[in-house]
Amino acid sequence: MIRERLRRGVDVRTWPLALRVVTVTTLLALLAILAVGVYLSTVIADGLYEQRRDRVLEETVDVRGALTDTLTQLPGATTTQQQDAAFAFVQDTGGQGDATRREVALVPADPSGTVLSVASDQDLLSLVDPDLEDEVAAHPDSLAWRSVGLPDGAHGTTPALLVGSRVTVAGVGTYDLYVLYPLQEEQQTLSFVQRVMLGGGAVLLALVVGIAIVVARLVTVPLRRAAQAAERMAAGDLRTRVQVSGGDELAQVGRSFNDLALSLEQKIDDLTELSRVQHRFVSDVSHELRTPLTTIRMAAAVLDGRREELPGDLHRTAELLSTQVERFDSLLADLLEISRFDAGAAELEAHREEIDDLVRHAAENAAPLAEARGCTLDLRLAGRGTSAVVDSRRIDRILRNLLTNAIEHGAGGPVLVQTAADADTVAVVVQDFGRGISPEDARRVFDRFWRADPSRARTLGGTGLGLSISVEDARLHGGWLQAWGQEGRGAVFRLTLPRRPGTSPTRSPLRLERSFDRDAPEFEPSTLTGEIPIGPDRLPDLGPGTAPSPTEKEGR
Repeated sequence: MIRERLRRGVDVRTWPLALRVVTVTTLLALLAILAVGVYLSTVIADGLYEQRRDRVLEETVDVRGALTDTLTQLPGATTTQQQDAAFAFVQDTGGQGDATRREVALVPADPSGTVLSVASDQDLLSLVDPDLEDEVAAHPDSLAWRSVGLPDGAHGTTPALLVGSRVTVAGVGTYDLYVLYPLQEEQQTLSFVQRVMLGGGAVLLALVVGIAIVVARLVTVPLRRAAQAAERMAAGDLRTRVQVSGGDELAQVGRSFNDLALSLEQKIDDLTELSRVQHRFVSDVSHELRTPLTTIRMAAAVLDGRREELPGDLHRTAELLSTQVERFDSLLADLLEISRFDAGAAELEAHREEIDDLVRHAAENAAPLAEARGCTLDLRLAGRGTSAVVDSRRIDRILRNLLTNAIEHGAGGPVLVQTAADADTVAVVVQDFGRGISPEDARRVFDRFWRADPSRARTLGGTGLGLSISVEDARLHGGWLQAWGQEGRGAVFRLTLPRRPGTSPTRSPLRLERSFDRDAPEFEPSTLTGEIPIGPDRLPDLGPGTAPSPTEKEGR
């Protein structure tokens, strides 16, 4: 978990584009400067070393020649004279050179000789290792050298070159000559060059960062303007445009965006006008049909009232006429309601209501239909705490549509109605155990005039707009109306509403996807208050005037 958070915390894909451009450019420039600095430092160090080494070898040849001349003058000299001559040569030669002080040591090749080792600095003898002694002995006519570290109390060690050579003079003996050349001056030169390169690299890096910032702004500012314009367009301001200057690719993007915005504005205006004309047409037609429909309804009522006096064929005709007039009236009412939703004219008349009470009322209205179908309405009510500020007429219409839909498609099985609430939302679930719907159909079940099975006739004569109106009623409250099911097992509809207008629910207190096993614990007799099984065996006293309304007869 911690590793995942850390990984997400350094995800550069979430960084702003300008920051990513500057960061990547800075890192690449830093790597390039480091690579060039290391290369130059290496080349300069090698050049200084080789130049100093060549001079050192030349000086060593001169020192060896001077030693040969000194030793040549000593044949027949006493041991003391030889020792004094060696000491004088070392003292005179040591501390000289064209650069820094050099140290000299003269070591007899034969340890049993009478002349002892002499050195201008005794530390020099400790730097001579056996490998160098062997190389000097193996190549008496050439020079052998080593890079060594000269102890320095203040700074640790100082680089130096140690050169060895063998000198043999007849009558005097054989001596090994060691000369130590400190490279302190070269080291100081290299350090100075490195400091200069470091300072120059820092200045160059600062310049690169500045250039990267300028380049990033050149790229991101037009993109930011385009993004802001797109956000304003998404918010509804279709007249927004991007300021374009220049003729580069970014300017071309801006011009293309402006062309797209203009085209989109024209299309939206055309669609808005078309929608306005369509809404007005539906509204005008619905209103104009009211007058002849009223006349037809009155005539149908007269015929229906005297239906028993008519012959058999006319008796059936009068019955069909009454049914179709009632269906036509319901269709007009639904079309008018849909047109109000489309025109944005629908308004809430919200008051604080108990959702459980609205569910009971809708169940009582649907009870005669359930009894006719042999269906049981099983109410599992929360019992308390289900109050919300809602439009009771619209919520009642949603519940009646859901119950009628469940009864029609429930194949005579029970219909479970359950309520629940939490701190912010209330929910109602209506579940049947009939033909069911597939997950694909559940996404389209609220479309206007859509039917899961077009070949199946509507037994209750619905208009096909009931669920469409219901989902619009739910959205008007700021809530959800959702469907889910399994073919051959049943369907579930869930209504989720905020307790207060103006808020949007983020979760529902009831599950949408649930079991269709009637023996599952959730279908056992409920202990919740307000459970009202309604069916042929236990039908409550509904009172007069509770027959199902036309809206209740709508199907899925």
